Amino acid sequence: MRKTPALALFGAIAQGSLAAAESVPRGVGPEFIKYYKDKSTFTCITTPSVTLSFSQVNDNSCDCPDGSDEPGTAACANLDSLSPEQPLPGSSTGTTNTTNPLPGFWCANAGHIGAYVPFMYVNDGVCDYELCCDGSDEFAHVGGVQCENRCDAIGKEHRRLEQQRRESKERSAKKKQGMLKEARQLRLRVEARIASLKKEIAGLESKKLELQKKYEDVERSERNKVVKTGEKGGKLSTLVELSKKRVSELRSALDVVLDQRDDLLDRVEQLEEILTKFKEEYNPNFNDEGVKAAVKSWEDYAAAQADEKKSDLSDADIMELLKEDGETSGINWAEFENGDDSDVDAGFNWLPTPARDFVRGKVDSFRIWAMDHGIVADTRGDVGESRAVKAAREALEAVKNDITSKTSALEEEERDLTKDYGKNDIFRALKGKCISTEAGEYDYELCWIDRTTQKSKKGHGNTNMGNFVRIDTEMVDEEERADGKGLGKGMRMVLRYENGQGCWNGPQRRTDVWLACAETEELWRVTESEKCVYKMEVGTPAACEDIQEASASAKDEL
Repeated sequence: MRKTPALALFGAIAQGSLAAAESVPRGVGPEFIKYYKDKSTFTCITTPSVTLSFSQVNDNSCDCPDGSDEPGTAACANLDSLSPEQPLPGSSTGTTNTTNPLPGFWCANAGHIGAYVPFMYVNDGVCDYELCCDGSDEFAHVGGVQCENRCDAIGKEHRRLEQQRRESKERSAKKKQGMLKEARQLRLRVEARIASLKKEIAGLESKKLELQKKYEDVERSERNKVVKTGEKGGKLSTLVELSKKRVSELRSALDVVLDQRDDLLDRVEQLEEILTKFKEEYNPNFNDEGVKAAVKSWEDYAAAQADEKKSDLSDADIMELLKEDGETSGINWAEFENGDDSDVDAGFNWLPTPARDFVRGKVDSFRIWAMDHGIVADTRGDVGESRAVKAAREALEAVKNDITSKTSALEEEERDLTKDYGKNDIFRALKGKCISTEAGEYDYELCWIDRTTQKSKKGHGNTNMGNFVRIDTEMVDEEERADGKGLGKGMRMVLRYENGQGCWNGPQRRTDVWLACAETEELWRVTESEKCVYKMEVGTPAACEDIQEASASAKDEL
């Protein structure tokens, strides 16, 4: 059975039009009845200068230049504005390349929906039940074809399917309302987190100022204590530690500078080799002032290099400086660090051993008592920093780290708030969710407002087909599918996923995700429209019309 779209469909026909249709010629649609009311003569619709006898209507002879005198036969089927031009005397253009004002042969299809059938289908010996379920287009029974009237059964099935579609759309619209409600709540949560983070950061900033002042006060106080000792209790030990640290820093810096120097020397050597080759191989007879100037500059540079005084510091001397300090190189810090006497202890060396030990014990006891009571700096912890200073510094650093962490979280939430989630943030309700389908040797996955992925069933890894960029709208014109899983006709949302993994010897992959109304999120089909450009057809309640919009559309159709 031939499947051809109707040229025009009418969901409802007024009773007056139906009554009038009984007295008009066969094949006349309700909107053209007015042209066929006069039963004595007929005036061609687009060429009113031509008037015929009414008996010439549907006489199987194309008498009007526009073919309007044959609404119920195929006599004027060769008139078509898109047809190749063929001579046709009497037509408005003199050829078959003209427009018939009638869209086709009208099938009333009582019990179903009236429709126009192309004139070329009239009496062609084929029952076109998709368009003309009452069989009236085959009234001549060409070849003995008898097209029974099936409009009751077809109309009943059509109404059943339409009822299912309406109910499905209503359920989908309700689910969309739920998604919109969820999206609003999620947005409110993001706004609440932003407000909370801003408040917390403001509080932490105030706390940071307080801790910064406290840290500075403690550090100043510790510097002004009566005694400032190192690990062994003397200023010499502190000086040793600071000197050792400084020497280590300078040695590390020298090591880095040496590496950088070697890299630069390698680059200079490569460039000099290139320029030398250029000078040797260029043609001096070729009169190019730019080339000559470049060669002259290189000769001057080479002459200057030859006269340049080389550094007396050899690489061996530098490597000697970079050796770690110890007994055989550099400074033997152990001589200063491992001494038994501190600066204070040195003052007791003149005493006899029993007396020296007694006095040292009393001094150490007093020092511990003074540190516990905050009279002198407490250096029983890290060298060079008292426990009080360390605690104040760590408290300040903790607050700074907390501010950094919360500021990063705030920026992420603010970016999320400005991200395109569609009208009324509908796709916020789908954030973090994914759907997939199988197609051949791959599984395809769509993660909403994130990415699309191609997954090999043979374990060859995943391929990024694109990352979400924006939401567009585009017109689509496709036949309605029987299962309802198709894009249909009209404006559709298209999610653009771009900058995916590059194709071999090709562009970066991208995916256009076309959306249509459905009760649940479903990935229907995946096709590759061109190399590395994919098309996903997806059903989701997010693409459905609101209940109010659907009702308005239905009224407009009627």
